[in-house]
Amino acid sequence: MSLVSITNLRIGFPASAGLREVVHGIDLRIEPGEVVALVGESGSGKSVTARALVGLSGPGAAVRADSLELFGQNARAYRERQWRRIRGSDIGFVLQDALVSLDPLCTIGATLAQAQRALTDLRGRALTARSVRLLTDVGVPEPERRLRQYPHELSGGLRQRVLIATAIAGDPRLIIADEPTTALDVTVQQQILELLRQRKAAGNALLLISHDLAVVAELADRVLVMKDGTVVEQGSTRDVLTRPTHSYTKRLLAAVPSADSRGTALSIPDDPPAGIEVHDRRPLPPRTVDETRVVLSVQGLRKTYGSGPVARTVVDGVDFDLFAGETLGIVGESGSGKTTTARLALRLIAPTSGRVVVDGEPWSEYSERELRRHRGTAQLIAQDPLSSFDPRYTVERIIGESLDTVGVRGRARADRVREILDAVQLGRDVLDRHPRTLSGGQRQRVAIARAIAPRPALLVADEPVSALDVSVQAQILDLLAVLQAQFGTALLLISHDLGVVHHAADRVVVMKDGRIVESGEVDAVFDAPRHEYTRRLVDSIPRLPGLARS
Repeated sequence: MSLVSITNLRIGFPASAGLREVVHGIDLRIEPGEVVALVGESGSGKSVTARALVGLSGPGAAVRADSLELFGQNARAYRERQWRRIRGSDIGFVLQDALVSLDPLCTIGATLAQAQRALTDLRGRALTARSVRLLTDVGVPEPERRLRQYPHELSGGLRQRVLIATAIAGDPRLIIADEPTTALDVTVQQQILELLRQRKAAGNALLLISHDLAVVAELADRVLVMKDGTVVEQGSTRDVLTRPTHSYTKRLLAAVPSADSRGTALSIPDDPPAGIEVHDRRPLPPRTVDETRVVLSVQGLRKTYGSGPVARTVVDGVDFDLFAGETLGIVGESGSGKTTTARLALRLIAPTSGRVVVDGEPWSEYSERELRRHRGTAQLIAQDPLSSFDPRYTVERIIGESLDTVGVRGRARADRVREILDAVQLGRDVLDRHPRTLSGGQRQRVAIARAIAPRPALLVADEPVSALDVSVQAQILDLLAVLQAQFGTALLLISHDLGVVHHAADRVVVMKDGRIVESGEVDAVFDAPRHEYTRRLVDSIPRLPGLARS
């Protein structure tokens, strides 16, 4: 018996002109012990399809299907009481952002207890013992101590494991995992994938929703590729990822950054010519590295919080130089000191000791007042542009405010804003729009436009593409490469995605516990890592069939 059997599923939502359909007649079947993946970009219909399997399509949603059978039962006319009965007991749901999904006011123990009370008769010590066993099963260390902690006290990987423990508390036959590894470090990502493999080996079926094709390649038996609410291609994972037939699938595969894609553009047209291969790429514009001009010099950088026995050093003796036109990647797990190093380089925080020199100016020695005169020299591209924008500002004002640091005002300011909009390939119709009305890709382009408007010598990009779909990520990485070649800007790229760094960087610095454990040319470090930690990072990278290691 199939666990899930759906034919001609259609999902719509109320709109001003009537019902707006977002899923258009898809078929889905999941067998016991099988991993089926739904892949595609944001808006393709992946998540809303998955939510229809647990009756969580949303208020006002119209869900129709010729047949919708779950565990052999007709679910087309299920009421809320019936959906509640299968949630947790038959279907476990793992969401992407564990920090948002877990109740911040409940301890981990209370969260697990709440999930189990609805599904078992266990109470008291027996309930606590089973909570400990659930955390142990998902690889959470010191489970007894974790039960007393709150979500914010756990790392991203531990929170995600707790969410999985909650999802499997009722021993469900089907687990739905919606982007369970997005934005996680490669080593933590590999731990979550191994955990999901173990659930498969135990007989669970899995519906995996992801835009990360390398993750899908490691876990899924079958793949359905969705675009605009329809399935455009499906088949065995190996067939779809090595012999794609649809142009959209080819575009998604071509957008995956790796060692193979170095020096070439990741984005290809929506409708590529007949016969195009996945790796038929156009070259990026040549970029010149000027090793006679050091744009950023970090010397003996150290940052310690607190004092005495509670002192915690998060950056410890970091040294590197970055040349004009060069891209230097910084990689490492969460807590390795990557972002703190970037913030120290920009003097957003003051170092405990050490020196930061930006384009010949001793930034670490300047007061905040003195720094204001030099801020145009170095600019930041933040991971989440929406939170870095003033929501009251229009796009024109967001970009224009960065020009204040270099004294560009009046008509010259308006002209520069429009010139930069052209450079980041945004239409001028966005000038009067506010950040929340833009797509994720548009917001990231605005963030880049704001950063390059003063024509800085140094750009610091902290996880600039980690939250983007693979094709939007490809467009942003291509854009950064083009702008860097055009302006000769030095780029400090911080990322947990080693594929992105291997594609974009000239050199790489590997950080662990606040220290640099290895550095060098990016090919040399990733192809023949010397340090055990670097080898562990490289070995954890999910790979597409037929592509290089990273």
